[in-house]
Amino acid sequence: MVISSFPERRQCKYQKRSGEPCRAAPVQGERYCFMHAPKYKREAAEARRVGGLHRRREGTLATVYAYEGLGSVEQIRRLVEVAATDVLGQESSLARARALGYLAQVAVGLLEKGELEARLAALEAAAGSGAAGGQT
Repeated sequence: MVISSFPERRQCKYQKRSGEPCRAAPVQGERYCFMHAPKYKREAAEARRVGGLHRRREGTLATVYAYEGLGSVEQIRRLVEVAATDVLGQESSLARARALGYLAQVAVGLLEKGELEARLAALEAAAGSGAAGGQT
């Protein structure tokens, strides 16, 4: 017999249409999680509504600002450009000056990284074509 020092994990008793159980932890003293507890029906509906608004807003902002994420130097550069434009539109203040200084510092770092990426790609291309050209 194996004795575990961990208490059994409690799980919401709600069953999805597929018959699969909800895997969320129940609210303390309840059988259901926050989203499925009848006691919190209004609050859960409001949370779903706000979550939907947030996702919709993210999509709209991504479209308006041509924001695609933070996966490359170019994508990060775009975010910094959007932030700089936003800060430039603010009233002149010490906080604005600090933000612009910081954004300029970040932009310089991005320019350096972008330049290094381009130089490395050129070197790799040259090395690849040299290796292929050297074999006859």
